[in-house]
Amino acid sequence: MENISIFDMLKIGVGPSSSHTLGPWVAAEKFIKELNSNNILNKVDNIRIDLYGSLSLTGKGHATNRAVALGLAGYLPETIVTQNISSIIKEIKNTDKLNLDKKRVINFRFNTDIIFNKEFLPFHSNGMKFTAFYKTQNNKRKYESYYYSIGGGFVIKEGEEIISTNNKLPYPIEKAEDLINYCNNNNKSIFEIVKENELFWRNENEIKKGISDIWDVMRSCVFDGCHTEGILPGGLNVTRRAPLLFKDLIGNSEYNNHKEWIKAIANKKSDNQTIFNWISTFAIAVNEVNASLGRVVTSPTNGSSGVIPAVIMYYITGVNKDATEKNIEQFLLTAGEIGSIFKKGATISAAMGGCQAEIGVSSAMAAAALTECLGGTPNQAVVAAEIAMEHHLGLTCDPIGGLVQIPCIERNAMGAIKAITAAHLALGNATKEPKVTLDDAVKTMWETALDMNTKYKETSEGGLARRISVNISEC
Repeated sequence: MENISIFDMLKIGVGPSSSHTLGPWVAAEKFIKELNSNNILNKVDNIRIDLYGSLSLTGKGHATNRAVALGLAGYLPETIVTQNISSIIKEIKNTDKLNLDKKRVINFRFNTDIIFNKEFLPFHSNGMKFTAFYKTQNNKRKYESYYYSIGGGFVIKEGEEIISTNNKLPYPIEKAEDLINYCNNNNKSIFEIVKENELFWRNENEIKKGISDIWDVMRSCVFDGCHTEGILPGGLNVTRRAPLLFKDLIGNSEYNNHKEWIKAIANKKSDNQTIFNWISTFAIAVNEVNASLGRVVTSPTNGSSGVIPAVIMYYITGVNKDATEKNIEQFLLTAGEIGSIFKKGATISAAMGGCQAEIGVSSAMAAAALTECLGGTPNQAVVAAEIAMEHHLGLTCDPIGGLVQIPCIERNAMGAIKAITAAHLALGNATKEPKVTLDDAVKTMWETALDMNTKYKETSEGGLARRISVNISEC
């Protein structure tokens, strides 16, 4: 059984894609560690990166080439000043040099040492090969490794074992059925079961700090997206809509910080249509930050990073205006566990499963978490997750130009609204044994992914991406 912490499911990183940006970035970091452990780093003269399959087909739009260069240069996605990314890449391009792990300057031609191969490797659609060239005395040698970005920022090296055999968790969970049984047999909520598992890896203060950091990034994404005007990068010339929507909604309200801003939103009187507009604005704001290489939280991916923050904002500004840090912790722990069930039983990679694996999973995560925060039972929470996924089954991934913009940004708004609808449907459903369980939905999602034509799995060769032709520059 694979043991997954919620901090694996909710990772702080840089947009626009967890599998095509964050994953390759992490792979580059791993390759650097390999070179160090094999005493090769200080001998390297040059490095070549081969990108395969979906990473090649949509790599420029997803900034995959930038990500691997930044990872090799020793920058961390959690801490890099995102505003400096363009200047760092520009310097690499202009000098044909890369400071490997900030320790060794090597020759590196950005446009030719990163190679896009349309060939798909057998293990996963998101494959890459790192090759380091170096000398030992008079001999030229090379060291190479294959990595796969398997969704949500998760990376595996070829030959590594994916499944963990460490089942020392108090409540090892593989399926939704396991989670429900633990909850019912111990008279605990989903949040409480997940919290006890998290204490296996971290102490109480570390969990609290980790949750706080995640929420800080999510909240900042919404705030920044609502206050940043302009055109998104990449060549589609998409105008940022969140600030325009936000201005119409917030009116003349004044605020000086995040706390006052949230209070100002909560104090606005809203009818049903206005509430929907707020939810859409929150989700779009996050994904416009993501599309511009901003810092976001994979939840479970970057492309779907707007759903959960939007639903939390709906909860704390419209449903429970007295929400505390404990409520945020409850929401994120519950959401993370639902996401891990999908990862174990299906996939969270759009390159493997289409957008149902991203927006569908994030909507299911948010639906379950909102249900629990609204006082729903564990059974009702998993019913909400099933409803949300059921109505995303078969959703394709067809980003125009390989950019995480159209239709990705709007899909986050739709995913958030579906999550809220699913939660309220589940809360009104007294059925203890639904006709379709969450585990049924997970299995069906995976079967649907296997049946789905490859061109609809993040290749930009099908759907809207093929219908709309554009000239794309690098993101």
